[in-house]
Amino acid sequence: MSKLYVLYEHSAGFALFRVTEFEELAAFLPQVEESVTDLQKFNSVVTLVAFQPFKSAVLALENINAVSEDPKLGAAISEALEIPCSHTGAVPEVIRGIRHHFHSLIKGLTAKACSVAQLGLGHSYSRARVKFNVHRVDNMIIQSIALLDQLDKDVNTFSMRIREWYSYHFPELVNIVPENYLYSKCAEFIKDRKTLTDESVEPLTDILGDSEKAQAIIDASKMSMGMDISPVDLINIQMFASRVVALSNYRKQIAEYLHTKMASVAPNLTTLVGDQVGARLISKAGSLTSLAKYPASTLQILGAEKALFRALKTRSATPKYGLLYHSSFIGRAGVKNKGRISRYLANKCSIASRIDCFSENLSSVFGEKLRQQVEDRLKFYETGDIPMKNIDVMKQAIEEITQQEDASAKKKKKKKKKEQNNEVPMDED
Repeated sequence: MSKLYVLYEHSAGFALFRVTEFEELAAFLPQVEESVTDLQKFNSVVTLVAFQPFKSAVLALENINAVSEDPKLGAAISEALEIPCSHTGAVPEVIRGIRHHFHSLIKGLTAKACSVAQLGLGHSYSRARVKFNVHRVDNMIIQSIALLDQLDKDVNTFSMRIREWYSYHFPELVNIVPENYLYSKCAEFIKDRKTLTDESVEPLTDILGDSEKAQAIIDASKMSMGMDISPVDLINIQMFASRVVALSNYRKQIAEYLHTKMASVAPNLTTLVGDQVGARLISKAGSLTSLAKYPASTLQILGAEKALFRALKTRSATPKYGLLYHSSFIGRAGVKNKGRISRYLANKCSIASRIDCFSENLSSVFGEKLRQQVEDRLKFYETGDIPMKNIDVMKQAIEEITQQEDASAKKKKKKKKKEQNNEVPMDED
């Protein structure tokens, strides 16, 4: 008769149970399912063999971290101890029963003590995961670019609405000021077009930065074909315009915040393709680490998954680029060279993301060199000038970084020496 042992990890310690009298897991499964909720029946199914409690909360945290970071624990046990391991059949039901009755199966352990141990270990584990989460800075970038895209959509929608609304009163303003942000600021300032005078030219010039447009608005207001609107309607239009202006200003702040974050987290990728394209790549991949693990071929079509699967299904031409299409390099390349420069740019983005992810001292030197390589590749397609090899460019970048580090070390040494010389010695008693 074969024996089945169940290893169960708990916040209080490790326990080993023996499952009594079973021949086949499939035949034993109904009996286990019936006894899971009944302690007396379950006691007849499993028997405690050994229990090793954790001596401290620190030891419990170390063990749970070790278990969670080892996805092939069963294979490791089989290899080290030559004991076959299984997690199918009746095993999940047995574990469910052990979890339900654990405090009753261990002598001296109460349900309250189990709850306290689980709560304490859960909080410690969560704090440790948040503290040592390598993606914690990437999350700020992912949320920022998502908010930036949403703000772009909202500002465009609201600007279209303010145009339609205010055009009933002043339809000529759209032709003079086509920009959404400036149009909203003008509508917020003008209110009733009949109140505009020659004295309004100066504040309108401050808004638009163009005295000719300001004067054109004054002239158009005197001959406008728009309808008259009640003061209440104008107040609502003004309030809505002020909200659109505030939202546009906030969008600029988010863009600056994203630029700062990208420069500190992924300076080389930012230098190569810009902060917004780089942030979208990180967001699509899920994190900078995931992006660094992608091959260049995957990074090239990142963001064009639907087009890729549709092309594979219909056996048509696959897409040449995804999110990289928004890079300035793709727009500057000729029609025949867009696919080639996209493949080359994806290769350089892959290198830049790996340097940003795994480098200890972040610097934008590699990004500048990689960007220059893409520029040289564009010139090669147009003029035929052969660019430098990648290995030579990387050597130049490493030399520049070494020189910068040496210069920084010398400055720190001089500063420290100056501080020591400026120290005033205390009088001895």
